[in-house]
Amino acid sequence: MNEQELCKKKLIDLSRQANRKGIVLFSDFLNLNELNIYHQNEKFFETKTEASGGVPFAERQIVAFIPDALYYEWQFPIAYLEIVPSYPKFAEKLGHRDILGSLMNLGVDRSKLGDIVICEDKYFLICEESMAPYFMENLDKIRHTVVKLSPVSADALEQQQKFEEKDGIITSNRLDSMIACVYKFSRSQALEFFKAEKVFVNGKCVQNPSYRCKEADIISVRGYGRFVFEREMGETNKGRMKVRYKLYG
Repeated sequence: MNEQELCKKKLIDLSRQANRKGIVLFSDFLNLNELNIYHQNEKFFETKTEASGGVPFAERQIVAFIPDALYYEWQFPIAYLEIVPSYPKFAEKLGHRDILGSLMNLGVDRSKLGDIVICEDKYFLICEESMAPYFMENLDKIRHTVVKLSPVSADALEQQQKFEEKDGIITSNRLDSMIACVYKFSRSQALEFFKAEKVFVNGKCVQNPSYRCKEADIISVRGYGRFVFEREMGETNKGRMKVRYKLYG
């Protein structure tokens, strides 16, 4: 059984168990490929579902399987940790790979980790709630920087997230044109990402370059980041289209 079939089986099994037991069950954090499998197979689930990464526009998300006859309140088992240098004066500038590498060196599975959020000189980790105490106890160094982890609220993290609102000019409202505009690619370069199945809209893999962007679409290009298409803003004097988008920073 390949990875795609295994992921599909796990999700369907979780739905069946949640329906049979009458309780909410959760997946681990799913990456973009796994979220695409989730969306492709929603018709096979025996329960309602809801996905969340803990903050708006999160790339890695947990899926909740929610039976109809449910008589209790529930919430996603997600924790938020701030990674704070113990000696700021001597701290290095840390990147996503630095933080992820140190976490993986602890021997944890990537599926227990959500997004790593970097806001200028502040660093945050989203993870499964059950793993938070382990990370706080064991992650004490990233590269040469001594760190400590402290729990924060979802609201505190959301306030730190940066979204840069930008305007662009494209030839037409096509997804390949938007990607070329946002990431400064040529159209031919943008097309390569579609062929490699690296373009996702609202968690679903999109292979059609002519897909028409809609307001509030969350567009991810694996390896480059994500942005939100906000709206069309009319035409230029030369008949090209003006658009506005939010770039996740």
